[in-house]
Amino acid sequence: MRLFSESVKGIERLCVAVCGGLLVSTLVACGGEDKKAADGPDFARQGDFPSTYIPQESAPVLIRGATVLTGTGEKLLNSDVLLEDGKIAKVGKDLKVPKKGLVVEGAGKWVTPGIIDVHSHLGDYPAPSIESSQDGNEMTSPNTAQVWAEHSVWTQDPQFPLALAGGVTTLQILPGSANLFGGRAVTLKNVPGRSVQDMKFPGAPYGLKMACGENPKRVYGGKGTLPSTRMGNVAGYRKAWTEAAAYKEKWENFHKNGGDEPERDLQLETLAGVLNGDILVHNHCYRGEEMTIMMDIARDYDFQISTFHHAVEAYKVADLLAENNVCAAMWADWWGFKHEAFDMTEANIAIVDQAKACAMIHSDSAVGIQHLNEETAKAMVAGQRAGFHIEPRHAVAWMTSNPAKALGIEEVTGTLEKGKMADVVVWSGNPFSVYSKADKVFIDGVLMYDRTDSARQPHTDFELGILDAEGERLPEGGQQ
Repeated sequence: MRLFSESVKGIERLCVAVCGGLLVSTLVACGGEDKKAADGPDFARQGDFPSTYIPQESAPVLIRGATVLTGTGEKLLNSDVLLEDGKIAKVGKDLKVPKKGLVVEGAGKWVTPGIIDVHSHLGDYPAPSIESSQDGNEMTSPNTAQVWAEHSVWTQDPQFPLALAGGVTTLQILPGSANLFGGRAVTLKNVPGRSVQDMKFPGAPYGLKMACGENPKRVYGGKGTLPSTRMGNVAGYRKAWTEAAAYKEKWENFHKNGGDEPERDLQLETLAGVLNGDILVHNHCYRGEEMTIMMDIARDYDFQISTFHHAVEAYKVADLLAENNVCAAMWADWWGFKHEAFDMTEANIAIVDQAKACAMIHSDSAVGIQHLNEETAKAMVAGQRAGFHIEPRHAVAWMTSNPAKALGIEEVTGTLEKGKMADVVVWSGNPFSVYSKADKVFIDGVLMYDRTDSARQPHTDFELGILDAEGERLPEGGQQ
């Protein structure tokens, strides 16, 4: 999410605009022969601001003799991982050393897929945290489904490379939670770029940020407008989805039967994209009974909720989450900071997971995103204390494959399987130990971060002029 000069050299275009017009719930190849035919108009409008992400050329990489957590439930001892052409080529023992490329000695080290954070505001709430750059919450109406989080992302945010150093290779940037409908979320690869489109994960579905509970009613309750209560929240959802369903039907009739073209409505367009199955719902929601209400609304209007975020009381409705194929993105131990976040158990993630629902860690924090492996470890140990048998080979999915599922990108990333993107972290030891660090981070097979090489510890352009060539802070005034 930043422009480091070294990282934009030697790039070749692999797919111009990388399938920019693709409408997907799961990703397909750039070749086009497997593209899903969209039903009706393109409400998702993937082609309006298409991904221009261009993977760099990468030589083969062999990570040799490491402990490998694949993200599929396997733990492989003394095993190798081969990266070729930006993809996972092989995982196994005694793999052949490539003639040209990089060999990483993995003795004593662990390897995982890159960490995926489904809930971040980096770029929209960048550092330094000053009023002029706080661009994540459009608090002008309970329904701002027409805004897109990507249009606030500051690619120079120095928090992106800090997340990279923690092993984060993919992240979803969401609008804030002041509104019933906060706007579109965007999935990014944690790589440098002059524009946010340079970072957009190719073909990833958009998200729609929704919020229930205290936040919307608190923000608008004193303004003499709906909502000021939780029942006002629900009335606002139902009104919006009713209008979106009518808008969708109007456009479908036009495309089928012709006649006068309907007037375009950007707000309803996003909601119709959800109803059309092309935009995924990510719902800020804490209390168990509110999650059940939101699932009832989704059933009434025939759309799917991808993920409840924060979900402090998800353990109370874990079986219902599994039945409705809804994920829950949770913290390990944040709770009690407001009334709806009070009824917490640190075994929350483990209980949801044991109910066969899709459970994961998330950050919602520029600091927490830097150590999501440790947050996952806390959740794993809390589950063990609660009596569940949870091992690292299973818990790693909470920060890799399950977030990939929540974002609709599990077909191409999130696990160390042949043909998937070579988004890989080499850890100094067990990633669930507080003493372990991310030694090396690869994105599409390119070494983006190396803890032992200052040239591979990137800084943003914003920091240039206050750091010297070795990354050390210059004296005041920027001169040595």
